[in-house]
Amino acid sequence: MGDSKQSDLGISKASIRQKIWDHLEKHNLANFPRPVHHRIPNFKGAAAAAEKLKEVDAFNKARTVKINPDKPQEHARFLTLEAHKTLLVPTPRLRTGLFNRIVPPTNPTKEQLRKCATSQGVREFSVPVGLDDPVSVDLVIIGSVAVSPQGYRIGKGEGFADMEYAMMVTMGAVSIDTVIITTVHDCQVIDDIPAHLMGPHDLMVDYILTPTRIIHCDNKQNRTAPSGILWQRLTREKFKQIPILKTLRYREEKAGKDVRLKDEIDGCEGQEVKGQVQQVKGRMSDVKDEQHKEQRQNNKTATHSKRNSDTKTSRENTSKSGFNDKAPSRGIYSQKSAQKSSASKSPVSDKPVASNRVFVGGLPRGLRVKDFKEAICEAGVEVRYVTWHGGRGFAFLTLAATEKVQNVLDKMNGMSFLGKSVHVEIAHENHNVNK
Repeated sequence: MGDSKQSDLGISKASIRQKIWDHLEKHNLANFPRPVHHRIPNFKGAAAAAEKLKEVDAFNKARTVKINPDKPQEHARFLTLEAHKTLLVPTPRLRTGLFNRIVPPTNPTKEQLRKCATSQGVREFSVPVGLDDPVSVDLVIIGSVAVSPQGYRIGKGEGFADMEYAMMVTMGAVSIDTVIITTVHDCQVIDDIPAHLMGPHDLMVDYILTPTRIIHCDNKQNRTAPSGILWQRLTREKFKQIPILKTLRYREEKAGKDVRLKDEIDGCEGQEVKGQVQQVKGRMSDVKDEQHKEQRQNNKTATHSKRNSDTKTSRENTSKSGFNDKAPSRGIYSQKSAQKSSASKSPVSDKPVASNRVFVGGLPRGLRVKDFKEAICEAGVEVRYVTWHGGRGFAFLTLAATEKVQNVLDKMNGMSFLGKSVHVEIAHENHNVNK
């Protein structure tokens, strides 16, 4: 027993993630997108695991279900819509709010419901849910990298699932009794997740569904779940990445709660905290800005959700990304300027064309732009539009204002399509598409 306890001390969440990711890759147990590292794995048999939801009373009785937007939970989203339940899906990386409600077309066919369950459908057939909207979530379905029969769960390491749940607690949308289900491959269920790795911010699950079995985790006695947002664990960098936290922080501060961030607490040890009035005023200004931004987003999303699904063909035939249907499709610079450059015979330059452009090379010829967009979306890359040259093996990404080039390079590092690795770099003038 002593040796076992000692060995547990050498185990970390990171080492468990790496072990699972490596195993899935080595034994080819995952579908596109690959590699699975730094992702919620799209394991083979994901649909079969989701089908087992029909055997769980909590799913059959639920009226409102919240499901993460990852690829392996796509069939779970379809089954939820097919059963005429309300489906809530978090916004990617919580950039523009907490979650959206999926609104399928009137009298939808199964094919339309399947589209609504995809990442593209989530963007096209959704309306935002505000912080003040009355919401009661009966069931939460999430992805995982690793889970144990005791209900311990390890995600991909970015903390978004835990943060989403904490926000829902703050809204009053969930409680400690809300049932949580995860779908995973059998190899992702492991017995050796030490209890000491779990913190008060970590979610535990009640059911584990795999392609071959249903595991009911008997953890009522020691089950943990976030009781709200743990501000003291949030860094200022993470806080800035999730705009909706400004509103929640202001509300909780007005309610008298300690909402100091980790950096603020670390920086104020042994000192008296001053300027509270100025901080509150500053946050009020942030909240107003955020509310205006949220209202604009709501109006835009509501208008977008009314578009007729018959426009599918025209959308897919353009090279514009679904992230901004109004953005123009263009190369890294115009044909006229390219001809001018060629005529002057100026030497090729490595000067960046723009601070928000990324070049992706080495794309396999059989790759569809739809699959490419879906993969970069699931990797957390936020773009305004994609300039697609798949036939020539490359594409350009024009990033959203909130996205940083270096972050994109990190997120897409090691990404491969159809078994072929791609290379990603800042777009330069020597990437002229007219060469």
